[in-house]
Amino acid sequence: MKAIKIVFKFILFLVLAVAVIAAGLFGYLTLTEYKPAEKEALQIDRESAEKAALGESYTLVSWNIGYGALGDNADFFMDGGKSVISSDQDRVIENLNNISEELKKQEPDFIFLQEVDLSSRRSYKIDEVKIMKDSFPDFESCFAYNYKVAFVPYPIPPLGKVESGLQTLSRLNISAADRLQLPCPFTWPTRLANLKRGLLVTRIPIEGSDKELILVNLHLEAYDSGEGKIEQTRILKEVIESEMKKGNYVIAGGDFNQTFSHVDLSKYPAQEGKWASGHIDEKDFSEDWQFLMSADTPSCRSLDQPYAGVSHEDFQYYVIDGYIVSPNVKVESFTVLDLDFVSSDHNPTLLKFTLE
Repeated sequence: MKAIKIVFKFILFLVLAVAVIAAGLFGYLTLTEYKPAEKEALQIDRESAEKAALGESYTLVSWNIGYGALGDNADFFMDGGKSVISSDQDRVIENLNNISEELKKQEPDFIFLQEVDLSSRRSYKIDEVKIMKDSFPDFESCFAYNYKVAFVPYPIPPLGKVESGLQTLSRLNISAADRLQLPCPFTWPTRLANLKRGLLVTRIPIEGSDKELILVNLHLEAYDSGEGKIEQTRILKEVIESEMKKGNYVIAGGDFNQTFSHVDLSKYPAQEGKWASGHIDEKDFSEDWQFLMSADTPSCRSLDQPYAGVSHEDFQYYVIDGYIVSPNVKVESFTVLDLDFVSSDHNPTLLKFTLE
């Protein structure tokens, strides 16, 4: 009988200890929760005197760089894989160097980057924002958080601290940059360790004009039940259509985690048990907007398993990266660069355009 009491007390002690630890963790995450304002002015590093010009041709590259850790060796637990920390530090640095060199090859005027880490356990606290900024010393740079959590407690081992977001680099002058908060589809306590996504909106002055080039860098919801994507897309629509009504030139681009309705996905059928992208109906937008995605080359691959060393014939691919462009911008070309997912689980997209 005495032994039973001892075992009971021990079990009770463990239960109480777990409860205290859990309460402490939730309390800490609640106190440190990232709560951005609806609109926040962003710091713009460096300064360029050059303005945009009507009739000139420009190049924009957008790339979800997978925080430097999601190269062809990587899988990820949220996509059905096993890894939490997907690459060692040397591989992260190698990926970042490859990404930087590939961006330079494109000779861009503007760069949209998504999933750029500042200080995260998953990328060994490497300041990737600085690395990308230093790779383009003549470009202005601004950064907006998408993910800022002091400690993500899952899975086991836990993901830990995450600071990550969007980075826009511009060869031309940025007169202003703002972070616009998007709706978060998660409730407490799930919300505490989840992303708080926003739009990074930069304003580029145009020589001899009172109009502006509005560039919107984005990375919309991925792991929600669908309502988050829909609501975030609605806010995006309101923002860009408001700017177009002012006569501004507008380009919104990045990782939509959704496919535009005109894209034929028959080459990449959804596989059972794999992450599935959302859907953007182009008819929900006012007429004449240009929706740029291409199924010729997939822009993203599944992270349920590493890409290197396996057959790619039946791999799960996605078309979720692209641009929405206002009708007063002439699209010269749009390309998904096929880099075989060596340095990131996304391929970069390349847009060449002229302000009419």
